[in-house]
Amino acid sequence: MATDLCYTLVYQDDATETPSLQEFQKAFEKGSDDTRIETMKKLLVIMLNGDPMEKLLLHVIRFVLPSRNKQLKKLLQFYWEICPKTKPDGKLKEEFILVCNALMNDLQHPNEYIRGSTLRFLCKIKEAEILEPLVPSVRACLEHRHSYVRKNAVFAIGAIFKSFDHLFPDAPEVVQSFLLTEADMTCRRNAFVVLCNVDQGLAVQYLLQVIDSVPTFDELLQLAVIELIRKDSKISSTNKAAYIRCLSELLAAASHSVKYEAASILLYLTTSPAAVKAAAGCYIELIVKESDNNVKLIVLDRLEEIRNKHDRVLDDLVMDILQVLSSPDIEVRRKAIRIALEMVSSRNVQEVVLFLKKELSKTQDDSYEKNNEYRQLLIQSIHTCAIKFSEVAANVVHVLMEFLGDSNNPAAVDVVSFVREVVEKFPGLRESILEKLLETFVDMKSGKVFRGALWIIGEYCESIKEIDDAWRQIRQGLGEIPLLASEQKLLDATEAADDEENTDDTSSHPVPSGGAAPRRILADGTYATESAYTESSASTSRLEAVRAAKKPPLRSLILAGDYFLGTVLSTAITKLVLRYNKIADVAAANSRKAEAMLIMTSILRIGQSKFVAFEIDEDSYDRIMQELRVVGTGSNKDIDTVYLHDTREVYSKQLQAEDKRLADAKAESESSVKVQVDDAIIFRQFSKKSGGSADEYDQDLSRATGTLDDKDDLMSKLNRIVQLTGFSDKVYAEAVVNVHQYDILMDVLIVNQTNETLQNLTVEFATLGDLKLVDRPTTHNLAPHSFLTVKAPIKVSSTETGVIFGNIVYDSHGSTENCVVLNDIHIDIMDYINPAYCNETQFRSMWTEFEWENKVNVNTNVGDLRGYLQHIMDSTNMSCLTPKKQLEGDCGFLSANMYARSIFGEDALANLSIEKNGDGPITGHIRIRSKTQGIALSLGDKITLAQKTAA
Repeated sequence: MATDLCYTLVYQDDATETPSLQEFQKAFEKGSDDTRIETMKKLLVIMLNGDPMEKLLLHVIRFVLPSRNKQLKKLLQFYWEICPKTKPDGKLKEEFILVCNALMNDLQHPNEYIRGSTLRFLCKIKEAEILEPLVPSVRACLEHRHSYVRKNAVFAIGAIFKSFDHLFPDAPEVVQSFLLTEADMTCRRNAFVVLCNVDQGLAVQYLLQVIDSVPTFDELLQLAVIELIRKDSKISSTNKAAYIRCLSELLAAASHSVKYEAASILLYLTTSPAAVKAAAGCYIELIVKESDNNVKLIVLDRLEEIRNKHDRVLDDLVMDILQVLSSPDIEVRRKAIRIALEMVSSRNVQEVVLFLKKELSKTQDDSYEKNNEYRQLLIQSIHTCAIKFSEVAANVVHVLMEFLGDSNNPAAVDVVSFVREVVEKFPGLRESILEKLLETFVDMKSGKVFRGALWIIGEYCESIKEIDDAWRQIRQGLGEIPLLASEQKLLDATEAADDEENTDDTSSHPVPSGGAAPRRILADGTYATESAYTESSASTSRLEAVRAAKKPPLRSLILAGDYFLGTVLSTAITKLVLRYNKIADVAAANSRKAEAMLIMTSILRIGQSKFVAFEIDEDSYDRIMQELRVVGTGSNKDIDTVYLHDTREVYSKQLQAEDKRLADAKAESESSVKVQVDDAIIFRQFSKKSGGSADEYDQDLSRATGTLDDKDDLMSKLNRIVQLTGFSDKVYAEAVVNVHQYDILMDVLIVNQTNETLQNLTVEFATLGDLKLVDRPTTHNLAPHSFLTVKAPIKVSSTETGVIFGNIVYDSHGSTENCVVLNDIHIDIMDYINPAYCNETQFRSMWTEFEWENKVNVNTNVGDLRGYLQHIMDSTNMSCLTPKKQLEGDCGFLSANMYARSIFGEDALANLSIEKNGDGPITGHIRIRSKTQGIALSLGDKITLAQKTAA
């Protein structure tokens, strides 16, 4: 039962002229019911905005109260609720005797709507003098034939008893008796809720009498029963077994709300494995059947909490959780897969991987808008399972390799990464994986995928057959060698075809004499002179045609300017040649060596020709020249060590380090101290908020509304005061800015420092950035040396440094209008940014995609590189994605990636590159990237300011 007061703000249009007191009186005296209705609406708006209009009370009683119009009666109830009912001495006004008589008549009215509406109105009355004569009539309404009257009568009795128990001393017994005889479910629900609030013991007694029939109750009554079970279980465990049985039955209720609440309270009452599984199964059913994605995400969070508290109890439900993947929302799928992967064990991994493989095959045909992203998510999940459980690696690696030729670049890159890891960790699978890799080699489309595949080929092709197969595929991917000669041949063939066509055209028409310049016959038979510009244009078009011609994949990527791929290719064939030199005869080895040198020379020559998109860069040129020298020099011990052993060993160590990092992070999270030994012990009985037992549900509600926050402490408020005007101004103003998620509430204190009354004082605010003023503060009259508090709510729609500015306008004696300009208030972007984590692939993908970049040069007096990184992280709420191991040591240089996410879902990326020479200052820069300009600029400003304040 809602017992707290609820206030309504009604907008008053200043452009509309406000009627005078005489106009109100005339409208009430002589107007029709329709006129009185409109007049009452205007009166209510004025009263809700601060003017009590007490002089109209008698007119309302005389001329509006006797009316039988139902709409007018409803407006009257609003009026009685907000109008002042007491005199300055606190006693009730005499006029309300008439109001009490009218209310009593309405409680005895033959129309059930008027009776029920009046009973609802009585729940809001807090004056005992008004309620006392009405108690018998309220009691009589409990026996009315209509359920609308009875259900409101129950609430009225509860409200009267809670506020003034002496007016209705036997209310609990009356409600209990009513509950036992009532048949209407809505009335029973209201009566049960009232009984829980006025006498919980009687409510528990009633519940135990009917507990076997609770599953047949109405949804609202079932929710009320669950709420009583929660409250009673906190103070007594006597009826725990009956409650657990009742809640277990409610898990099969038709209502989703009842299921969710029953599962939550069941987990609160017991931690037995059977109950945990039943509650988790109920949650999973809710996720699958509920259509609202927000509800799905909330219930998934609850499911994850259960899994964290009851490790391995839910492992049998992993396949049920994977049913959630039928949801079209990618966020729901991502969260469900994350939970399922934590529940995978050696007993169920085969089933999980089989299910994921089926989902992966569906992505090839599905037209879902985020199909590529879902495919990448499935590939990463299968990757995780296969690496964790070696018995499934052989079953999935070949399936995933079908996606190496996928046009979705991130998914194919993930597959290559997975294949590379499997090849290293499971030597028994190398032969079959290499065979499959070479089969799909020419189907690859991305340079990144080719680079990964070439590295695998160069490292793990060891037999003559494997090297020959790899060489054949590389040659097929490159096409005709040398590259430059074959491209020139194609261009010559194109020019020859054009010349032959031109010759055929000119032979059928006579060429006019006397003209030095060549002429061309147009389509209409006229002559056109061909200039050098035309010849150059034709040559360019032929060159473009040669570039656009269909070519093998490796060749087309190199011609498009991917010289990094060219260097990886050169390194791969160098490794193949060095290994082939050890196991093949001299003639075959020399032939292979010459062919490798021809390929590398071709890449260099084509990179300096007109057939490529742009010329080869110096780094790629030097690297390919190095591979040429290695192949030409031949193998020796040092070269073999570097090319054939060290690179594979480094990758092996990298995998071991990553496994160790993940194991350490998991161990650290599991062994982290939840409560420090010197933490204060909190006794709920001594809680200053309630004076009694703290209710977790009430605390959650308080946190959601921001009332259970350290920011409400007095000292915290004092630290956040912003001065808006000067101390010598006639009007002094200061504000406390409270930031709550998507809203900002400004609490402004205004002080009149003059000896005059300031009339029509108005605070006018305006905003810059993605801030929006919700309500404009109303106009006030401020007495000499008095003060008032004004609240201004502001809506925030994105993460951006916003500015609030404004002024105070008022009228005073001797001048019509005065204005005091307020200081600007800058909203801190850090209130909306939280540390977050993403993997390296996601970071690189977003870094490439985001178009806004802000570069900040380092200018600080911090002397330590890692100390400066930590200072920037603390100042910007960003997390460091670079592993700690990579930041160890002292080389005078540090580079790190940072990431944060706003409460609006905006991503913020940053790269820190700094160095320090000797005792000199730290130099370098920080590059910030985001999808929107506002967050990039705001973070840059924050970093610039943080550098100046660094100690």
